[in-house]
Amino acid sequence: MSGRTHAGARPERTCVGCRERAAKTELLRIVAIKDACVPDPRGTLPGRGAYLHPAPVCLDQAVRRRAFTRALRAPGALDTKVLRQYVEQTTVAEQATP
Repeated sequence: MSGRTHAGARPERTCVGCRERAAKTELLRIVAIKDACVPDPRGTLPGRGAYLHPAPVCLDQAVRRRAFTRALRAPGALDTKVLRQYVEQTTVAEQATP
């Protein structure tokens, strides 16, 4: 026996809000387009990405710490209105699903 597990390795990323590591599939990719943070649920938009748990708590922490500006290497403050709407809609949809 080699000591290796048969389970495949999954990519992990760190949430910019709570700073916890999680599987890439559990996190939402965020990209900067012009001066706004935009959700990238499919992970196909070009550019540098940051990862966030799709939860209002993590979003609030990331905004308070100005984590998006640093993680996305943006020159100035980024607008998070579109991202906040997406996270709130996702949270409501998850709570409605039994």
